[in-house]
Amino acid sequence: MSKPTIIRKSDAKVFHEGPELCHEYLRNDALWFGSSLVNPGDTGAVDPGHANSWEIFYCVSGEGIIDDGENEYPLQAGDTIAIPPSIPHRIHNRGTEPVLMVWAGGPGENVE
Repeated sequence: MSKPTIIRKSDAKVFHEGPELCHEYLRNDALWFGSSLVNPGDTGAVDPGHANSWEIFYCVSGEGIIDDGENEYPLQAGDTIAIPPSIPHRIHNRGTEPVLMVWAGGPGENVE
């Protein structure tokens, strides 16, 4: 029987995509979930997109821009963007405060 699981920040996988600080809390065959922090003036690395999965970004704080290589999508705290499968994307912070985005995607991909 399955039960809820708490994943502490200290247990998250921590990595950088360029200057973007990422915490991945969960990744399995159903979904993935994490966060990205981008400081003022910085741009994260390009995520090439996910062949069979959608990805959602929710702006928790600050103001950020998601670009897909052709268009820019400005997000403020409380805004969400849904990115279809296979669309490359990255986060820009042209503001004066750090931007914190949480992200989730599904269906999941191979667990690393």
